[in-house]
Amino acid sequence: MNFETIRVTTEEFGVASLTLSRPDKHNAISEQMILELASAARLLANDNAVRAVVLTGEGESFCAGADLAWMRAQASTARDERIAGASKLALALRALNELPKPLIGRINGQAFGGGLGLMSVCDVAVAVDTARFGFTEVRLGLIPATIFPYVLARMGEAHARRVFMSARIFDANEACELRLISRAVPQDDLDAAVHAEVRPYRSASPQAVAAAKALARRLGPTIDDTIIGETVAFLADAWETTDAAEGIKAFFDRRRPRWQA
Repeated sequence: MNFETIRVTTEEFGVASLTLSRPDKHNAISEQMILELASAARLLANDNAVRAVVLTGEGESFCAGADLAWMRAQASTARDERIAGASKLALALRALNELPKPLIGRINGQAFGGGLGLMSVCDVAVAVDTARFGFTEVRLGLIPATIFPYVLARMGEAHARRVFMSARIFDANEACELRLISRAVPQDDLDAAVHAEVRPYRSASPQAVAAAKALARRLGPTIDDTIIGETVAFLADAWETTDAAEGIKAFFDRRRPRWQA
């Protein structure tokens, strides 16, 4: 299958790489990327030759969050269209979260907003120690609602509340403390660290791995149609606030919103 915004390749021992491939846009999430990620998740789930999947980004960033053009388009659409767009992202994240293969995050650089959602659906994530992270949506008067079920499952409520509502930028060491990533390593050691996470699956039964992951997901925090619908509605509500209108306009006007000190 040919993709425009991502690349899917398979190496020896059935290790597939799922690479966000918009380096000129810092791998920002566009509507096209959302659709392609969902398709790739289905493709990888049904490929018996794939034993593990590595999720990474091309270029200097892992994922800068939502694409600006998509955000501008969302600002001018009706509520039902916003719900449809947010639902597509939520379902793509759900498909990756429920992938019946181990999903290892190779976090090659900065990640913001939706990029942290992509990190949170990984079974384990290793990042370069120079990476920076942040849930920056509240700066625009919005909330990171669509990604929150996955973030909460990864970090836990107490850790999430430290950074989820402030838009504060934090480094890789703090990301480890927050359980968003498992390790932070120098750039030159990133591939070796990811390889160390992949290697054990060469000796594990693919069927048993899939069953164990499904059990962990079943007994973990519930992320079902009801939860997804609620988070999408929360985001749609946020888009309709006066703060969101001001935040989005200020962002594209390249000025501070009225609440910023």
